[in-house]
Amino acid sequence: MAGRQVGWQRLLCAACCGTLLAAALPARAVTLRTAAQEGTEPKFIADGPDRIVGLCIDIMRAIEQLDPKLQFIGDQRWKPLIRAYSELESGQQDVQCAVQRTPDREPRFHFLGPALYTIEYHFLARMQDNVAIHSWDDVRRLAPDNVVLVNRGFAAGNIVAAMGGIVVDANSTSPQHNLQKLIAGRGRLFFHRGPGLNKLLERTGTADKVRILPQVMYSAKLYFATSNKLTGDINARLEQALYALEKNGELERMMRKWD
Repeated sequence: MAGRQVGWQRLLCAACCGTLLAAALPARAVTLRTAAQEGTEPKFIADGPDRIVGLCIDIMRAIEQLDPKLQFIGDQRWKPLIRAYSELESGQQDVQCAVQRTPDREPRFHFLGPALYTIEYHFLARMQDNVAIHSWDDVRRLAPDNVVLVNRGFAAGNIVAAMGGIVVDANSTSPQHNLQKLIAGRGRLFFHRGPGLNKLLERTGTADKVRILPQVMYSAKLYFATSNKLTGDINARLEQALYALEKNGELERMMRKWD
């Protein structure tokens, strides 16, 4: 009996020592794979042929400053949004910045709090089109001339489709293409989200041809999303850094910079 008690005491001691040692060990270095999402200004913006800047780049660099053993790679490589989300779901990527939390994405990704920022969806129309939109009924009443352009693979398409009675054109993958289609009359309205709408028109040289309708038609929060294959301890470190950025006001400051 005495020998058995000694054995249990040794096991308990070993377990306690192991727990203390694990707590004392520094956080392990981790490389997190990601990509710059095409057509998502101001999250990712081309700054010349070989450099990508934007809100999400700033957020990832800020996380690295808070937890230097978390390092993001791939943020200087463009990928279509559909591919970026597909690779996140399959585990080929580890993280994506500023993802809208929708019912169909809930099981596909792991969302971390807090919300990074809120987006507001507006309609854009040709400058010479005097259309006024205050509600979704106004859009329906434009039929048969009520084709709404959205970016393929973006949540905007599901939002408009859910309203019913509106024709959606989701064939283009970038806001630049949809602005050109709008100007050419291949759609009555373009449904897109801010912040950054005015800067988008400036960058694409369409500010004198397209106007932003003032009515906010829909709003949603964007979150940092990770692969369901990413381990819980890495998620916890990312979440801790994000909450720290929210608490010290850095998230809001970065948002204002790119609005």
